Amino acid sequence: MYTTLNLSSPDGSNLSDFDPQRLQELAHRSVKVSIIIVLGAMITLGNIAVLLVITSSVAGWSRSSRYFLLSLTAADSAFGLLVMPLNLWVSLLKDYAEGPDALCHVVAFCNATVYSTCMYTLATISLERYIAVFYPLQYSTLMTRKRTLLLIAFAWCFPPFLLWPISFPDGIIEVHFSTASLVCNPTYSTNVAYSLSLTCLIFFPCSIVMTYANLRVWCAAKRQTLKLRKYGCTRRSRPNVASRVLVPVMAAYYTCWTPCMATMIYNAVSGSSVPEWVEFVVVWLPTSNGFLNCIFYFWINRNFRRKFHLVLQRLALSLCPELANTLGCSNTSMEQFAPGFLDNNNSVYERSSSLSSTCTLLALG
Repeated sequence: MYTTLNLSSPDGSNLSDFDPQRLQELAHRSVKVSIIIVLGAMITLGNIAVLLVITSSVAGWSRSSRYFLLSLTAADSAFGLLVMPLNLWVSLLKDYAEGPDALCHVVAFCNATVYSTCMYTLATISLERYIAVFYPLQYSTLMTRKRTLLLIAFAWCFPPFLLWPISFPDGIIEVHFSTASLVCNPTYSTNVAYSLSLTCLIFFPCSIVMTYANLRVWCAAKRQTLKLRKYGCTRRSRPNVASRVLVPVMAAYYTCWTPCMATMIYNAVSGSSVPEWVEFVVVWLPTSNGFLNCIFYFWINRNFRRKFHLVLQRLALSLCPELANTLGCSNTSMEQFAPGFLDNNNSVYERSSSLSSTCTLLALG
């Protein structure tokens, strides 16, 4: 990332203000701020909609699944509610020619913590999905409430433990505000060992867990589909649910996170920066995963969509009954969504299945 320079002339004027590259970056600031605000609004609204649904039970999702998904929603919401406002605030208040300060260190710590927590949460969801598919009968024993909460606590507490040195102005790594990405970023080249250790303890372990778990689930679903077709138990035209969910999930994960991690490693090893818009894209691209997760983990699931429609109907009936009746949202039309149908978390089916990508998979012997 870019290193902030503080060059002063004898009369006290700041020469960095006349840097053509810096002036160009500042000229693009309004466009970048607009992109960040739109992205933050999409992430926030998407996760609010998700939160309205999963705070109550959804058919096919166990209690443990809902806990993990609530954790993911909270981590994704932090992008729009914490990361974006903090960095935009710093971009408005900070003199771009100044060196690192305590505020930027705190903001950089928050950024890195939210990014890392999101990756760990995605990894724990993949692990939970793996257990739900391959150990359906032991699922309730393996994924107890206590173990579920411990995994969630680990995903939220371990990243701050690793990243706390970033929060100190005189710590082991420097931090600067980048006018290219409008983000307070660690200068990774100032401590190569620490920077590379973060990738080895965060990105690579999470990626390995996600890849292994989702690949095993996909292969199991593929074998199951072939067996069902062999015995004529399914139509060839039936969509491959595992491919429709797992492939986009992994593709989105690597597309959003790999460029950022590659740039981080490049900056740490070479000490060089990347072009302005490349830096802006790779820094903010992981936040878009917070919106894509709403689609891949929730909206693809039919039970989730049904419950979301029910929630909207209930809100419409409570806030504006006349308008709701005009649109056909009556109490009679909602009776089909009886609590026993949508809110039962104690069925055998629900204990042996998990997210939208595994609800249709049969137990494998």
